[in-house]
Parts: sequence; C-alpha cells; structure tokens
Amino acid sequence: MFKRRAIKKYGNQLLPRLQKRYGEQTFYNASQVRATVYQCNFNPSYLPLGYLLFLEPCALNKIVTTEFPELCIRKYKQEIKDYLNDRKYYGYLKQLTI
Repeated sequence: MFKRRAIKKYGNQLLPRLQKRYGEQTFYNASQVRATVYQCNFNPSYLPLGYLLFLEPCALNKIVTTEFPELCIRKYKQEIKDYLNDRKYYGYLKQLTI
C-alpha cells in the first residue's frame, strides 16, 4: 500500500511542485528534483523515479550512474511500468510507456 501511495504521489504531485518552485520547464536538473523530493516530503526511496520522469536522458544516465551505481535504469523503468500495469494506475506516469 505504501509503495502505491508513494508512486502515485510522484505521478500526481511532483510535477506541480517542480513547476511551482522552478517554473515550467521541459526538463529539470537533478538538484531541483532532489531538493523537491526531500523538502516536500516525497519518499526518497523513489528518487530514481523522479529522475526518470524529469531529467534529460543523458543527464539521467550520468546522475544514476553516480548516485545509484547498482541500479539499472532500464530494469527499474520496466519494474515501475509492470507495477503500474498491475495496479491500473498511470496519471503523469503514463509517459513511462513512451
């Protein structure tokens, strides 16, 4: 239950919080996403999801390699997609299917 709630919060509330704090942008940088996650009470266990959603692809690979060297971002993305398919929830997270 807590996993679903945390993922839904990322899908529903992270983008509006980023926009409020930093203005509308196509992509955000890692420090903006990280600061928003920690300062706005998002579950930091899913920080890679925030990065996956809002960082440019090349910046994503660089930051994930640095901060989460044990994480394979492709497998992580697939796990999140599979979890969402099982739960029939997408919200903003539907962009993961692209």
